[in-house]
Amino acid sequence: MVWLLAILAYLLGSLSFAVLLSRWFGTQDPRASGSGNPGATNMLRVAGKKLAILTLLGDVGKGLLPVLVARWLGLGVMEEAWVGIAAVIGHLYPLYFNFRGGKGVATAAGMLLGLYPPAVLLAAAAWLLTFKLSRTSSLASLVATPLTLPLLAWQQPGALLPMTVLTALIVWRHRANLRDLFAGRERHF
Repeated sequence: MVWLLAILAYLLGSLSFAVLLSRWFGTQDPRASGSGNPGATNMLRVAGKKLAILTLLGDVGKGLLPVLVARWLGLGVMEEAWVGIAAVIGHLYPLYFNFRGGKGVATAAGMLLGLYPPAVLLAAAAWLLTFKLSRTSSLASLVATPLTLPLLAWQQPGALLPMTVLTALIVWRHRANLRDLFAGRERHF
């Protein structure tokens, strides 16, 4: 059951809302402009606020839905988390878009929203504060994501291992951003 859900979650996660919305609304493909990342931040840069918000909602939703389905089917927290990670992996390496995906932050937020909503509130507060101070989305994501781990260890220990793996994946996907941050070249808003 978990494997089937994980496969379905991966396929759902492979839907790139940034790419699909750019096609539907006739805007630039986010993979070919701005930062080249098919996510909400780059959609804000290349297509405007409306499509960025729609991208964000779609990406959050595709992380949330598999977790809720797993819960509805009676799976435990750890299984829910692994199913959610499958959706994030779909976002990172989408089958439908030549495995060129985004950074996974919004999809991970959706997954976390399904697992333990207070952790999303913590991550959102950390993201907003870091972004306000730095005007750098990647830095905000890199600060916010690991901050959820102590809270999960305390309140949802079954989700800790999967979320640690997820944090590592998100940091890995931000490795170019980390290089640019350390070199002082990272994009700011």
